[in-house]
Amino acid sequence: MSKAFTKETDSDDDGDADLGLPALPAGGKNYITPQGYASLRAELLSLMDDERPKVVEAVHWAAKNGDRSENGDYIYGKKRLREIDRRIRFLSKRLEIAEITDPTLHHGRDQVFFGASVTYADEAGLSRTVRIVGIDEAESMQGDVSWVSPVARALLKAREGDVVKLVTPSGTHEIEVLQVSYPAPVANG
Repeated sequence: MSKAFTKETDSDDDGDADLGLPALPAGGKNYITPQGYASLRAELLSLMDDERPKVVEAVHWAAKNGDRSENGDYIYGKKRLREIDRRIRFLSKRLEIAEITDPTLHHGRDQVFFGASVTYADEAGLSRTVRIVGIDEAESMQGDVSWVSPVARALLKAREGDVVKLVTPSGTHEIEVLQVSYPAPVANG
């Protein structure tokens, strides 16, 4: 049988779960900060306007070089093109259902809502600061946690001075909310 009629291993129709990205909670909204939305949109436009056309050109060039079954440039280019197309589909879907929530609206409040930066202390007295953001923009190495994470769920709607229960795989712990802050609104002028 000709290789042209065999199914490729990297299907173009892979779901979002295959991308290793978090799924949205059932019936939940895709909350995102304005900065997170702008970042995802910039990535989408870069993929569509810059990277994809370059890869298509490279694949076209490689295809003209003869036997495609042993052509590394062609094989890699097609694989990279599938990855780009998969990411474009994912970003398009996520941006389409995104609900932009501006944390500056809560500036000056001491209650925890989406977009808050929260400093809390655990039972041992160790303090940590996290910022509660959307699923697609969470970066734990930078202190950004998803609003559906256990720590964010424990902190949401708490106020400065409140002690809340954080449920983790190792058990239930108490954490105290020390400080809540939001970015200041940007003056239009």
